[in-house]
This record gives sequence, structure tokens and C-alpha cells, in this order.
Amino acid sequence: MANIKFPRKIFEKEIGKLDSKMQEKIAMFGTPLESFNDEEIEIEIFPNRPDFLSYQGFKRSFLAFLGKKTGLKEYKINKPEKDYKVNIESSVKNIRPYTACAIIKNLNLDDEKIKELIEIQEKLHLTIGRKRKKLAIGIYPLEKIKLPITYKALEPDKIKFIPLETNKEMSGLEILQKHPAGKEYSNLLAGKTQFPIFIDANKNILSMPPIINSQLTGKITSKTKEVFVECSGFNFEILNKCLNIIITCLADMGGKIYNMEIKSSKKILTPNLTPSKMRLDLENTNKLLGLNLNEKEIKKLIEKMGHNYNKGIVEIPAWRTDILHEVDLIEDIAITYGYENFTIEVPKIAGMGEEKPIEIFKRKVSEILTGLEFLEVSNYHLTNKTNQFIKMGINEKQEKEFVELKESKTDYNILRKDLTHYILKNFSENVDSEYPQKIFEIGKIFEEKDSIIEKERIAIAITSGNFTEIKQILEYLFRMLDKKIELKEAKELPPHFIEGRTASITLNNKKIGFVGEISPKILKNWKLKMPVALLELNLEEVFYE
Repeated sequence: MANIKFPRKIFEKEIGKLDSKMQEKIAMFGTPLESFNDEEIEIEIFPNRPDFLSYQGFKRSFLAFLGKKTGLKEYKINKPEKDYKVNIESSVKNIRPYTACAIIKNLNLDDEKIKELIEIQEKLHLTIGRKRKKLAIGIYPLEKIKLPITYKALEPDKIKFIPLETNKEMSGLEILQKHPAGKEYSNLLAGKTQFPIFIDANKNILSMPPIINSQLTGKITSKTKEVFVECSGFNFEILNKCLNIIITCLADMGGKIYNMEIKSSKKILTPNLTPSKMRLDLENTNKLLGLNLNEKEIKKLIEKMGHNYNKGIVEIPAWRTDILHEVDLIEDIAITYGYENFTIEVPKIAGMGEEKPIEIFKRKVSEILTGLEFLEVSNYHLTNKTNQFIKMGINEKQEKEFVELKESKTDYNILRKDLTHYILKNFSENVDSEYPQKIFEIGKIFEEKDSIIEKERIAIAITSGNFTEIKQILEYLFRMLDKKIELKEAKELPPHFIEGRTASITLNNKKIGFVGEISPKILKNWKLKMPVALLELNLEEVFYE
């Protein structure tokens, strides 16, 4: 979560007086009022609404919520002018391969607006950008740049420019070693033989993402009237959404938006503010909310959250990153209907509640492992084919029993088939943490045969670890559960294990899982530095035996 502050005087001039009724409206909008005084207002923004991370974004949506400016706000995007181009070279393909860019003109910036831009940039870095790991944002004064721009990668010693807030030229490597931002984010370029840069037609470096802008071409002031905005990272769709949040904020400050031509293997124009469309079912809405709304009422409520509605189809703003499913639209309707207006009904059912026996069993397993100083993790049920198959050495084309989502809004588009790949992902995201690392997960996996099948699994892993260590953990666990297992020579070995250092786990002559050491090839795919010993087994088979 993040907090934003803005002047109370501007809020009351542009939105309304901050009386007790307005304070309640702010809270019911889902942005709790953290504090306020005569000078400023501070509100809390939840992670699902990064478009609220600027005053302009909050104002746009809150005015619709108040019924003052309902429906989807439209912005004009002007065609690109001469040389409004960004050429992406193949050298960035394996570093930070994508960028989405725009130019904004006719700006009239003051200290307050510049502060707002810096704050939204940093808050987007922390939230959507995951501390710049997924994306980085640059905003540059266009008057100091000669178009077109090139996005490329060079060896660190060939990158030389004066980084922001300094007066000394540094190489790419010196920036990582000496500049405060370089030292803070150096891990994002660790191990790379080349670093990405944006460079203009005069060969002036604009920035070295995701680290720092240039002092010469990367600092906006109150004299800046036109800006070049770029978002670089790994997921083009997310970059577009992030760019849309920033450019609509600048447009609400009075700026005019211009397209740029992004040229790599194909030409693309960014930004793209075309709204996405999603069907909203009236029956589903009323059933989920326990209401009896008609279509006219649905239209009024959904348009108070900044959408357009026509005959069951909702047009969703291009800056909304949180609308992934129909249920998200229904939540918007609940907000505008007002949670205070829902009637509490106690179900006319008499009975005694009790915990399911398998949940008690799972808690016991968890307590045994935490007693052995293991840390429990919980990962998403959704994953992607790269992590589930490619990094695990599995030929995706030979896999048929997996569940794929239709029209997924992210690259997480299949239900996971095992816990192992997520455990390795956890390790890969903590390679610089203290060793040994001991983690486990209890959770569901999914397969599709005649129907979708759910199974309860457990995965336990140690890095650095070996077969003997993980075998001891396995035997201790089953001794505490008062169940006897056998380890047998593994047949039809999963591709991620080392042959000869792996065994199948059997319980009452039934195979329930595998235990062993992860193959060096798979460790390399996940960029793991230490050996991993791991087991995964069917927990339901253990419980019901």
C-alpha cells in the first residue's frame, strides 16, 4: 500500500469541501483518509489501484464516483510528428526487451506538478514495477533531445554519461558502484555483460534503465513544456498500462498526447488508450451482490466508476490494471451502490460448524516442518508455460493434461501442475539471501482429464542441500505422522531430478511422490547458485491411507 498527499486548497477548489460527508465518501471509495490538516490531505491507496497514485488520477475517478463526471473519460491522441520514433535494437532482447513511449506537449509545470510526477513515478516503480524489477519509467525534457531515439544495450565501459544529481561523468559500471541509485538497484543488472540505454540522434545518453537518468537530458524543470516518456521492462501489456497511467495524468495537467512509433521486428504505435471490453451479466451481478438491480441501474452504477456501459458490454479504461474478470466489475458496482446500503441477512440454517479433518492434518504437517525451522510459502494457483514447462525441462507439446485459461489478461495463463517449479522460483528470487534456505508449500495442483481434477500436494526443499538431508526430513515427517514409507528406485524419472540421486516414495505399495536432487541444467535455467534437494508428494494419499 502507498499513501499520496495533495494540497487541501486544490482539492476543495476542484472536487468539493472536505466536510464530514466528503470524508465518508472518500473512505467508501476505497481510499481511506489517513490524515488531513489545513494545508494538505493524505489518503491511502491499495495496490489494486495504481491509477490513484497521483492527484490527477484520483480526481478523475473520484469525480465520477461523486456523480459529477461519470462514464469513461476520453483523451485525444495526436499522430506522431516527424522522427517521433524509438528504434529497439536486438541487443536488449535478453536484458529488458520492451518499451512503450509517448510525447506530451503544451505542459505548464510548476513545483507542485513536478513533485506529483516524481512521486507517481517512484510509487509506480515500487508497486507495478516491483522496485523496478518488472519495469522502469523515464520522463525527459524533449527540448534537450534530438529525435529519433534508440533503445539498445552496450558493454558497461562503453556507457559514459553524467547521472542525475551529479556533475561527474561515470561509466555504466561506476554508476552501479558509486551512485546512490546505482548501488540500490545494481542487483537488477547483476551478471549482465551489457546494460540497456536510451540514446538520442546526437548520441547523447538519456538514461540507463532501470537505474538512472542523465543529468543533461533526463531532468525536467518548471521551464519544461514538452516531455518524452518511456516505460521499459519485460511485459509489453504491463508497460502500456503503466504508460497510460502517466500520460493521462500529464494530459489532466493540460498536456497534449502524441503517439510514437516503436520499431523492432514490427512497428507499433504507443500509447494506446483504446478501452478493453468485457461482458457483464445482469443475473450474475444480482446473484453475487444479493440485489435486484435492473439494467438502467447497472449502467448508472458502473459509469460512476469511470466505465461506459451499453447492453451488457462494459468499456474499461485503458489505465485500469485491476479489471481481470467480471467479478472485478461487480465489485465496482458494489462500491458505487454503497456497502453501507447492503442489508444484513442471517441464513435460515441451523447447524454446527467444524474444521475439516484434512485441514487439521495439514496443520499438523505444517507444525512439524516449522518445528524443523522450515519456512512455509504460499504461491499462486496460476502459472505460465515458461516456468511450468520450459524451465523444468519439459516439452510443452507432449503435455496434454494441463488447464489453460481463455482470454487471460496476464502471462499467468495456466493452472499449475506441480509445486516444484514454484519452489524453485522462490529460491531463484532469493539467491542473495542467507543459506541454507529451507521452505515448504502445501497447496493444490490441477490436471485436466475428463474434467478438472484438484489434488492436495506438499513440496519440501533445501538449498544448499543433498539427497541425504531431504531423505532425513521425509523420514522424520512420516515418523511423526505414525506412517511408514518406503523409498524405491525411481522409474519414469521426472526430468528435473538427477538420475541416481532420486527415489520414488511409496506408502502401502502405492507411489505417492518423488524425492531427490535437482538437475544442474534445471538449476541453471532458474539461475540458482546452490544445489537443491526437494521432494513433492500427494498429501491426500497420505491422509486417506
